[in-house]
Amino acid sequence: MASDLPPPYTALTRHPMMPRTNHDEAARFNFLTHFNRFLSGGIGAGNKIAYDKQVLPQFRAEHGRDPEHRYEIRDAMNQNDWHRIWSALKRNSMEMRQHNGRQAVLRQLDELDAMAKQYNEHSGMLELDPSVEQPHYQTAVDIHCQPGGYHSEERPDDVTVGANYDIGLFATTGGALGGLNDGGGVAVVEWAKKERPDWQPKRILDIGCTVGHNAVPIAQAYPDAEVIAIDTAAASLRYGAARAAAMGVTNIKFVQASGEDLSRWDDGSFDWVQTTMFLHELSSKAMPKLLAEANRVLAPGGLILHIEQPQYSDEMPLFEQFMRDWDAFNNNEPFWSAMHGQDLKQVMAEAGFPHDCQFIAGVRAVVDPEIFPPSPDEGEEDFGRAAIWNAYGAWKPAEQAVAA
Repeated sequence: MASDLPPPYTALTRHPMMPRTNHDEAARFNFLTHFNRFLSGGIGAGNKIAYDKQVLPQFRAEHGRDPEHRYEIRDAMNQNDWHRIWSALKRNSMEMRQHNGRQAVLRQLDELDAMAKQYNEHSGMLELDPSVEQPHYQTAVDIHCQPGGYHSEERPDDVTVGANYDIGLFATTGGALGGLNDGGGVAVVEWAKKERPDWQPKRILDIGCTVGHNAVPIAQAYPDAEVIAIDTAAASLRYGAARAAAMGVTNIKFVQASGEDLSRWDDGSFDWVQTTMFLHELSSKAMPKLLAEANRVLAPGGLILHIEQPQYSDEMPLFEQFMRDWDAFNNNEPFWSAMHGQDLKQVMAEAGFPHDCQFIAGVRAVVDPEIFPPSPDEGEEDFGRAAIWNAYGAWKPAEQAVAA
């Protein structure tokens, strides 16, 4: 049983920009980490039992058939006591995580702001553009229940939201992303090195970087490359650039820009365009624009790679689709359900990536198993919370192939 427990909060790698936690704050994060692991594991499994033993038989008795869509299951499960309690606990765990992180950050905000300012002024790795507007799909709700989302400021030029994101991601994921919360980026690097060991991309674009926790491992793995990490949220970028500088990473630049408008960069400017758990944050109108722009700035022969949860399909059981949809309705992820219901291969094809150049691969967070144990259920997917993802990608055809 002990091997299934998440690591203590003290296992986090303490880079210089990481907010400090006192005894009580660390204890709360420890509780939330175990609580989230408990909800995803044993308690979460009760949802399937409730569905099989109670909800499905009741649905069949009432309708004379099985559910035909994940939304029908959702409507039925929302009447079930077990699921309602589990769902309420999940929502409350996220709200508690945000509260604990914010109070820890605000307590030391003067110090964090001053430190970030010093790092950013000396490193030159931060480029902000006040003319960049925050997309309505990011401002309409508090994404992930974080007050103000990822773009708001407590005061001009502060780093509150970025620091809060970094300090609490450990608790949200049950420690599954490792000591630097960078398991996604490390997993991407491991995949790329295995797929094309001799490949040496010179320019890499990471879209929707937040605080750069997934972009930094790419910069570290390809030290001769120039990595551009973009986001519309200045508050997150300030923290991310300072975080990277504090970790001694020098070949990355954090730029305030929208993935829907990459006009500042020429056609074919990048050898690799990356997004990590970002497509589901986009509206249905924004995603095609972003993918088309990504195609334009990607050099012939270059890689585009999107790390996401798997798309819904006829092969995926409706109950699993329903469980994966939980964040859309309960964790302020308004575009999650619609995005995962799309044919992403077709969307990418319409953006300029031919079907025969696309691929789907599996990537998994790479962490120290002695400190960070596998996710619940022996490392299997737990409907969106395990550090296991699908990579939807394409190698852009070379110019001569296009000409032929």
